Amino acid sequence: MKKLRYAGVLTAVALALAGCGGEKVGAEQPVATGGKECGTFNLAVNPWVGYEANAAVVAYVATKDLGCKVVKKNLKEEISWQGFGTGEVDAVLENWGHEDLKKKYITDQKVAVAAGSTGVKGVIGWYVPPWMAQQYPDITDWKNLNKHAALFKTSESGGKGQLLDGDPSYVTNDEALVKNLGLNYKVVQSGSETALIQAFRDAEKNKKPLLAYFYEPQWFFNELKLVKVDLPAYKAGCDADPAKVACDYPPYDLDKVVSKKFADSGSPAYDLVKKFQWTNEDQNAVARSIAVDKLTPDAAAEKWVKENQSKVDAWLGK
Repeated sequence: MKKLRYAGVLTAVALALAGCGGEKVGAEQPVATGGKECGTFNLAVNPWVGYEANAAVVAYVATKDLGCKVVKKNLKEEISWQGFGTGEVDAVLENWGHEDLKKKYITDQKVAVAAGSTGVKGVIGWYVPPWMAQQYPDITDWKNLNKHAALFKTSESGGKGQLLDGDPSYVTNDEALVKNLGLNYKVVQSGSETALIQAFRDAEKNKKPLLAYFYEPQWFFNELKLVKVDLPAYKAGCDADPAKVACDYPPYDLDKVVSKKFADSGSPAYDLVKKFQWTNEDQNAVARSIAVDKLTPDAAAEKWVKENQSKVDAWLGK
């Protein structure tokens, strides 16, 4: 996921940089227009497989049922939002909070609008492999992490315990949490969702200590039952100041955001995005088809659509 995911001030350089697929924001792009004619549908794809599953199914239905020309844009989260103003991005299908970006692009600039819940419930947290929870049962309470810090030392953690994070663009409060909870740990970036998954596999197989950022929905939990570490309970407002965060991540009702141009265009693709809703289990099924079964996103989407036609018909208003 999770992914999932970081609240910070974007630099001018970052705003021009690509996401995982080398795309960039800046050039004027056409948006879908014209009543019942779909035209071009520019769809952001953020760098985790759960999002890729969303995009695969929406793109498949938009192409097959609505005749859209879907253009997928591989962009990191914050970069996607800048595309609302340029016309390069019509829709973001899985937003993890980002109240700062909502204020900037929806409230202040008025170039984006909310498009409702995806139906998917998101969780972000710190996890250990199952063998660790069995051998060190007290490790699932954050108050005991310093006691076990030596277990997690690596060549990259500078004599402290290592907390492994994912893609640097993901939503994360981990640096602040480590500091504000007084933990003898260093946050180390793995670089990607794939790297996190491989680290957990290796840790469980070879009984290596691992404490890492992870998230749900995530198909990998069907393979390995990771155990969540209890951080101080989340309370509304406890994360209002990113520098002072000392509580767990909030529960996320993952939602969709679209450009105002797209919402006003009359495109049937907008109606599809607005009505698109499914469950964590639905997303995990498609994500697993892509990540484990190695189906193309289009083939994974086709498989799921054939098995869930009634849900798709509801999105299409049939």
